[in-house]
Amino acid sequence: MEELQKVLQEVLNRDLEHVILSNTADKEYATKIKIRPVELKGELLFQQTLYRGTQVFHHNYTTEEIGAQIMDALSGKMKQAELKGNTLQATVLVSKKGKLTLKCKKMQPSSERATKDLSHNREKQYILKEGKPVAFLVGLGVQTSEGKIAKNRYDKFRQINRYLEFIEDILDKLPKNRTIRIIDFGCGKSYLTFAMYYYLHELQGRDIAVTGLDLKKDVIAHCNTLAESCGYDKLHFEVGDISTYEGENSVDMVVSLHACDTATDYALEKAVKWGAKVILAVPCCQHEVNRQIKNELLAPVLKYGLIKERMAALITDAVRANLLEQQGYDTQILEFIDMEHTPKNLLIRAVKRGEGQRQSMRPGQTTIQETMEGLHISPTLSKIFEDLGNE
Repeated sequence: MEELQKVLQEVLNRDLEHVILSNTADKEYATKIKIRPVELKGELLFQQTLYRGTQVFHHNYTTEEIGAQIMDALSGKMKQAELKGNTLQATVLVSKKGKLTLKCKKMQPSSERATKDLSHNREKQYILKEGKPVAFLVGLGVQTSEGKIAKNRYDKFRQINRYLEFIEDILDKLPKNRTIRIIDFGCGKSYLTFAMYYYLHELQGRDIAVTGLDLKKDVIAHCNTLAESCGYDKLHFEVGDISTYEGENSVDMVVSLHACDTATDYALEKAVKWGAKVILAVPCCQHEVNRQIKNELLAPVLKYGLIKERMAALITDAVRANLLEQQGYDTQILEFIDMEHTPKNLLIRAVKRGEGQRQSMRPGQTTIQETMEGLHISPTLSKIFEDLGNE
């Protein structure tokens, strides 16, 4: 710990790029923490952005306070840290037994850091930058050839960057020493499929192979043409149906964005059967539970059609998340930027737990099966996983 304190004394100044704490041991405390320097009324402070489930909290600390916060987090709450300053980069790993391993790398000081913006409300730094043309964004009409965002395409540009942030968060969960196999079910025009490929392969240098699947032949043909023109030789698209797709035996990451009603369930079924390490799903049009849900206690609420529809959609996704947890995944439901033609904006992100890690249950805690019974619902995914368990 003394060595870590010395590193903190060296990097915690206005030239700090960031501190990122991750690999949580206590999800009620935080899932991730980001720290950067800010200047308020001429005083140097450090803004802590703490992510807890779907919530984000911001707080500013002095140098001494943020140092204490970091030390406290690495004393049992977080298992990994990355610190990047002007002359030093360090990584911290904490073992299950609490042993701390610190690796440091000296760097040549950068003159650019001295003039960087430390304003509290600085413009959001996107992964994909406006003003820098990217072939797929130009091909899809999001950018002009000069790199400017096309009129009426800023929402799509924001959505793409938000999506890449979700992938950035789980990057360390994907294989590092072999090809990462990814399937995108219901890829549509594939804005996000192309973005995922570009980020992982071009920006992160990872060896990946991505397949996009959709029912529309003309859309698939257009996507293949664009992938070829961009030189994305390990990105290809096929015409096919989620429920009957049998093109793979093992997949590392399954994506399902805007798959309608129970199509999401079949995508999740494939992901679990393949043992996918990461699942990203934005469900849509959850009609099934809306037809089934019945509960005397909730009857005064459910008599309003619009309320019933919205509650059914939320319950459907909550059930899916719980069922994935029972299948060995740590699951979150996060807010996503609205898809192009739907107000649905919840993303289910599931990361497969390691061997020996079990879902924690409190004594007497209600199970999702009991909740489904109380609401008189029997969603497709529950039947699918029940059948898997009986095989």
